[in-house]
Amino acid sequence: MFEEEKTENYSPLERLRHSTAHVMASAVKQLYPEAKIAIGPAIDTGFYYDFDVSHAFTPEDLEKIEAKMQEIIDEGLHFKEIEVSKSDAVKRFEELGEKYKLEILESIPDSDKVTYYQHGDFIDLCRGPHVESTSEIKAFKLLSVAGAYWRGNEKNPMLQRIYGTAFSSKKELKAYLELLKEAEARDHRRLGKELDLFSSMEDLGPGLILWHPKGARIRQSIENFWRELHLKEGYEPVYSPHMAKLDLWKTSGHVDFYQDSMFSPMDVEGQAYEIKPMNCPFHVQIYKSHTRSYRDLPLRYGELGTVYRFERSGALHGLLRVRGFTQDDAHIFCRKDQIQEEVENVMRLTRYFLNRFGFEDFQLYLSTRPEKSVGSDEHWEIATSALEGALKAQNLDYEIDPGEGVFYGPKIDLKIKDAIGRMWQCSTVQVDFNNPERFELQYTDSSGQKQQPIMIHRALMGSMERFFGVLIEHYAGAFPTWLAPVQVQILPIADAQLEYALEVQKKLSQAGLRVEVDTSSEKLGHKIRQAQLLKVPHMLICGNKEVSEQKVAWRDRKKGDQGALAVEDFIEQIKEEIA
Repeated sequence: MFEEEKTENYSPLERLRHSTAHVMASAVKQLYPEAKIAIGPAIDTGFYYDFDVSHAFTPEDLEKIEAKMQEIIDEGLHFKEIEVSKSDAVKRFEELGEKYKLEILESIPDSDKVTYYQHGDFIDLCRGPHVESTSEIKAFKLLSVAGAYWRGNEKNPMLQRIYGTAFSSKKELKAYLELLKEAEARDHRRLGKELDLFSSMEDLGPGLILWHPKGARIRQSIENFWRELHLKEGYEPVYSPHMAKLDLWKTSGHVDFYQDSMFSPMDVEGQAYEIKPMNCPFHVQIYKSHTRSYRDLPLRYGELGTVYRFERSGALHGLLRVRGFTQDDAHIFCRKDQIQEEVENVMRLTRYFLNRFGFEDFQLYLSTRPEKSVGSDEHWEIATSALEGALKAQNLDYEIDPGEGVFYGPKIDLKIKDAIGRMWQCSTVQVDFNNPERFELQYTDSSGQKQQPIMIHRALMGSMERFFGVLIEHYAGAFPTWLAPVQVQILPIADAQLEYALEVQKKLSQAGLRVEVDTSSEKLGHKIRQAQLLKVPHMLICGNKEVSEQKVAWRDRKKGDQGALAVEDFIEQIKEEIA
């Protein structure tokens, strides 16, 4: 296998999964001798292995492979580490006809020793480590099949990737499979269609999202809250165009460091223009539009700005990985002595914002300088120290993520835990000395000297699309009242109550509630079931009694029947809930 990731630090669980991947590969080779093996590492959720084989794997094939794996496990075969010269390894894999292993060997110096692991008759180019014997594999499951280009390059052959997982006990495996089942029920792509929230289609182009009216209502609620909060926190709203001259992206460094994620430039009257992958250079230009003093700093610009990035079609995934998305972008221009305080404010604001959407548990990561980066050691040290100081000042637990900063500076990433325990990357704050230097930003200090400001990039949601996808899955589509696209569904029992239902709708709409009337001729039971399927928080039933008493019968999505009450009293209670 000889994976290119680090294997020497495998945990016991990773070692188990790594070994199970080998067992799966040997099972596939026994069932499909013509299959060529590529790579098969352990991953966070289990393992996978890539195969080059003409037979298209089906769910039934996975069952056959699982059965063959169990036979191999029951044999109790030992994993043997064998060290040979590169030339001997080449000879061995030539005999086996394993072309992908031979390609991997080409990148290894001739003088190096090579290890492979063997259990039974199966061998695999691999650094290890493994469990002692196949009998140690107690609980595993093959999950799915997907396509994967060899080495991730679309110019290379398309392979079949089988995903699986393994645990040290059947109890742990069962719990994980139940989690997968729950995750499937919460899949935002399915719920998005069922609840009529959004769509993406080939006619439009992959990775481009259409927000339907109900999805747009939720988005508008999020945006309104975001804007109100940022105004209170001293951010100035700005707007920027969707493209600019390519030279702008050369100055910013995106052409040098980010070009693979940018769409191709377009010709406009003989000049190259680029559709924007980021909002940062536009906010820089707004800063440059005036002479700035130290008294003006910090300056905080905020924008819900739509950007476009080239993602390979195989990587696109519903709302979570798209090509056009809206970032809740903000850029803070400040002095060096203001960095830590501004980062502290961002962290406080981020936690408050996410709390309002029901996220209470977080994981924080401080990412340090990557190999491919710009800027002096001094600047990186100042920036990293300020980020770490902000985390410590607020007594926040965090982990160091070595070498995972962006090319222009270190960053803090915040992951949120959803209702079923999954972690999602959303918020980020990054310190940048690079753009102020590249764009020659200045401010005048208290002694009249010109100084260079610092730029802080930050996003609370990351992107509107991704955050919405996470919200759908977190709530399983049953949004709290303040976010629900339809907050109240009015259900007249018969046509005789329709006029009264429309009057109630008008009162609720004037009070600022999102309300719809079920005007169908269906029976009440059917109307209630439909409202439940659409996950409407509140239903108001109107029959002859309610009309005569000028009341409504209130049914809560969670609590059931709440009795009859005056429309005004209902409005007051719902507005209190929303507030």
